[in-house]
Formats: sequence, structure tokens, C-alpha cells
Amino acid sequence: MAVQQNKKSPSRRGMHRSHDRLSGPALAIEPTTGERHLRHHVSPTGFYRGKKVVKTKEE
Repeated sequence: MAVQQNKKSPSRRGMHRSHDRLSGPALAIEPTTGERHLRHHVSPTGFYRGKKVVKTKEE
């Protein structure tokens, strides 16, 4: 069974866990409507990279 040679201090333990946090989703802003949406996804209004690609229910 493995036994640690030296105790890891709380500061060092925090440094070890510093990259385990969750980051927010990568968001993009649609140039035509100004809406925020997930990158590489169609915006809620049906635009992708400035062009209308999907018809919405209102149309």
C-alpha cells in the first residue's frame, strides 16, 4: 500500500485542483441580429454566420 512521504499543504492542494473548475459555454454573437448563441450552432432566429439558414415558426 502506498504511503505519502510528505503531507501536501492546503495551499498546494488548492493549486493541484486549480484547473478542475467548469468554464462557461463558448458563446458567439450573431452579426446580423446581435443575439448570443453557442458557437457552431444556429441562433434561435435561424441565422448562422450572418445568413438565414432555417425558417422559424413565425415565417
